[in-house]
Amino acid sequence: MKVMIGYFTTESNANTEAKNDVTNYDIGFGADCIRKSRVGEIFEKNGVEVIPSIYASAGASGVIKRETFDYLETYFVNTAKAHINEIDGIWLHLHGASEVDGLGSGDHHILKSIRAVVGPYVPIVVICDPHGNLCKEYVEACTVIRSYRESPHTDADETKKWGAQILCDLIRDRKNIHSVYRKLPLILGGEQSVSADEPVKTINKYLDQMEKDPKILSASWHVGYIRHDTPVAGCGIVVVPSSGEYQQYAEEKADELAEYVWNKRHEFHYTGITARPAEALQMALDAEGKPFFITDSGDNTTSGAPGTNTYILRQVLALKELKKSFLFANINDPKTYDYLNTFKVGDKVHINLGVNKDENSLPVALDVTVKAKGELRGYMMHDHSSVPGYTVLVSVDGLPIDINVANYRTVMCEEHQFIAGGINWDDYDVIVVKMGYIFPELKAKGVGNVMSLTDGATPQDTANLKFKRIMRPMFPIDNI
Repeated sequence: MKVMIGYFTTESNANTEAKNDVTNYDIGFGADCIRKSRVGEIFEKNGVEVIPSIYASAGASGVIKRETFDYLETYFVNTAKAHINEIDGIWLHLHGASEVDGLGSGDHHILKSIRAVVGPYVPIVVICDPHGNLCKEYVEACTVIRSYRESPHTDADETKKWGAQILCDLIRDRKNIHSVYRKLPLILGGEQSVSADEPVKTINKYLDQMEKDPKILSASWHVGYIRHDTPVAGCGIVVVPSSGEYQQYAEEKADELAEYVWNKRHEFHYTGITARPAEALQMALDAEGKPFFITDSGDNTTSGAPGTNTYILRQVLALKELKKSFLFANINDPKTYDYLNTFKVGDKVHINLGVNKDENSLPVALDVTVKAKGELRGYMMHDHSSVPGYTVLVSVDGLPIDINVANYRTVMCEEHQFIAGGINWDDYDVIVVKMGYIFPELKAKGVGNVMSLTDGATPQDTANLKFKRIMRPMFPIDNI
């Protein structure tokens, strides 16, 4: 038995200026594609040979250039064509929130293109991020589609392996099953749907209970993605029957699940403590113990923001007295990084930090000392050995402020990333990171945290975002 695998993830934020070309992707072919996808052991255990197409991940970033997408999609399609007489099934990881210039969803286009090659009956299992958008045609082209449940995505690897095992089972025992989809007139940001909090915690328990039904193979709730304007935006649910004879039963359960989630629409809220920027900073200054984390939610790199904002840095520099030590991890400014990288550790340098694209990224004149040079690394389900960029850690002369200046936007959410940057996070009272909701390692490490409701490419006021192409009415934009 043989399966084709492929991996394409881009969470495209249209509010950021930079667009993805091929240099923005972590790419793997052959054995490297299998390793990075992190499901090879499941197929090996089942005696299934893997035919790799491509691993391509740009994580959370911008809209994709059309020529870049066409190049990447070619590997999926050509692999399917070359092995059409060998493939017993297909495993895909497609994020669900890609956006391609002039095309729309890259994820949806890839699946449609593969189906055009292999036909309607070859089993295709798609694993996706819950912060991805669905549509009826996309879901029904999958034999099984399932999102991870946890946000932050601590169960991503587990879900990918689950999908690989399901595919092995399906190619041994071919069944005429199809995923059932229901769209909800509900649009949510990721910061309003954290799985450790209600109502998502209860929704996930409901999904777990549904899957104990022997007639149901899979049930999932897809939050959707709000950072580009698209007709497929909004929440969706998917139910997959365990056998063709239960297809109608799955339709009924999908209606029940859709109603269950819809009835909780008024319960969604920001998780943890949120505050306007001045209040958030004061909370950090008043906190006992260390470190205290501030998340710069308007510049959330895990949702595609560029990581260039200097707003909170300017807040701190404006304080008359600073009794606590601060780390900013990171501020993305490629030109300043390139300049700093010409100096040695210990050198004193004058810099103007900030890309000056808008009011949020205004430059700040600083006299600094170079403390360390490091690498940016992948996190959570992303390849931890990948190096998308580099950093220079500097200390501001005369102030207890360190800044990790990066040449690429990425989040710092796990200790190994700080270590790769030459940083000891135990040295700081307050650490400012570019994310929305707090990630697990930071939450466990910190004495407290607050989501600062800053401005930027990832504003948190969902009801006031300017959508033109989405289905209407849509809650909470419309009062349904």
